[in-house]
Formats: sequence, C-alpha cells, structure tokens
Amino acid sequence: MRVDDIIYMPTLDAPSDKPHPFVYFITVVNDSTERVRIMGRKWVVRENDGEFTVVEGDGVVGQTPVLDPGDDFAYNSYHITADDAVVSGSFFGTTAAGKKVRVRIPDFKLQLPDWA
Repeated sequence: MRVDDIIYMPTLDAPSDKPHPFVYFITVVNDSTERVRIMGRKWVVRENDGEFTVVEGDGVVGQTPVLDPGDDFAYNSYHITADDAVVSGSFFGTTAAGKKVRVRIPDFKLQLPDWA
C-alpha cells in the first residue's frame, strides 16, 4: 500500500467549517501469496486542533476489488479539513480461503500550502 500523491484542491466544494479539500491517490498492492478481496476501510483524520473524524465503510470507492498476488488497485478520493491533519487507517479484506486480513495505511499528512 502506498500513497502516490496528495493535492490541495481549493476549487472543490467544501463546507465553511472545513474549507480545505485534499485529493489523495493511493495504490493498494497485494504482496501476499494469496488472492485477496478488499471489503472495506477505516480512516482516522486527526487535525492539528485535536479534532478527529473517523470515516469507515464497505469497499473502496464503491468497489470490492479482488487482487491476485502481485496485483495492485489504484484509486483516488478526498478528505476535507479545517486545518492541517494526519491521516491513518486500514483496509480490511478476506482471502479466497475466507481468512480475514487487515493492511495498515501508512500515516500521511494533509498540509495546507503557505498561500492557503
């Protein structure tokens, strides 16, 4: 799993209490020897002021991709914040044999540019 890019996108709609949208690009790689289906994810967005938001749900961007060993799945999504933040979390899935798996998402920063 890797975070490929994070882009501050002030042109996206955002509410006044969280006016800072960030688009992130992620690639999930199956480094195991088993076929895995991604069934869900959980994100925790911790803002500098101490506020945090938990985002969890089924699938990834509306899909439950199946990854054979060595395969990857790339997607993009976004978070909105009131300030700089750190994002962490996990993807959840199952192997073809029904074994549950969890892959931790490396922490990444949503940092406002100086001009924002």
